[in-house]
Amino acid sequence: MKSLYYRIRYGRPVVLVSGLPRSGTSMLMQMLEKGGMPIVTDKVRTPDEDNPKGYHEFERIKEIDKTTDKSWLKQYRGQVIKTISFLLQDLPLDMNYQVIFMRRNIEEVLRSQNKMLDRSGAGGTLVPDGKMRANYEFHLKKVYYQLAHIPNFQVLYLDYPEVVADPLDAARRINTFLGRNLNVEAMAGAVESNLYRNRQAATSRS
Repeated sequence: MKSLYYRIRYGRPVVLVSGLPRSGTSMLMQMLEKGGMPIVTDKVRTPDEDNPKGYHEFERIKEIDKTTDKSWLKQYRGQVIKTISFLLQDLPLDMNYQVIFMRRNIEEVLRSQNKMLDRSGAGGTLVPDGKMRANYEFHLKKVYYQLAHIPNFQVLYLDYPEVVADPLDAARRINTFLGRNLNVEAMAGAVESNLYRNRQAATSRS
């Protein structure tokens, strides 16, 4: 009842695609775009070897933790914004949000991040994996608590390997969660399993 009250009070939600860095959020954005959802991106960050199909990012949302006036976000109700999980705590609570949260094994996330930093020449500045792993685990506990206890948020959790393995099922779940009439076949077609790199050894394919 409380979440229904918030939906009525604050209106149509902004749709957020979230998760840790390198967890598959860009793939989710591609799925939603193919399905017919309006996505918010300024295309400042262009495709590269790490994300050959693009990042679908919106630079302004990256500064939301540094600004006091966040009313501009209301103009994007009903649209999709990619928002790193570290910024969910900085969103204004006079709005509603539907969050599609991608989960991925932390070892795979770290491996993907390290390779990306190596390619950019920043590999020498890496924080040790053990410390990053602990930081991420602690961060995720806080995020999951926030999403479970703040009624402004509705959340759908997806696991990256399962989306890659059965993208049509994932597309149907997303469509049901959002309450839309999306093109689920087109969404599933946006998933390319060959882009699932940095798998855990137990699940890697030769």
